[in-house]
Amino acid sequence: MLTHIVCWKYKAEATDAEKAAHVEKLRALPGVIPNILSFSVGRDVLHLERSFDTGLVATYPDRAALDFYTDHPVHQEAAAFGRQIAEKVISVDFTDD
Repeated sequence: MLTHIVCWKYKAEATDAEKAAHVEKLRALPGVIPNILSFSVGRDVLHLERSFDTGLVATYPDRAALDFYTDHPVHQEAAAFGRQIAEKVISVDFTDD
């Protein structure tokens, strides 16, 4: 199993509507892209200095499934929108082996 984690720190000028649209685009992905074992997206609730604004945690059966997700056009659209409104995006991908 492969775990995929992404966090977005939005630009100061990103609007609430843009932030909500980004989360909705992300939440739609499991309905379109196959082979996602689990998928969670949410907005930060602690608002600490170190906090990012939105986070995503997803699991895939293997690297091929993650690669398919990454290259899927609907994911590419959501990712591009996220990069457009984000000051910074970080990610980590790991196996539980």
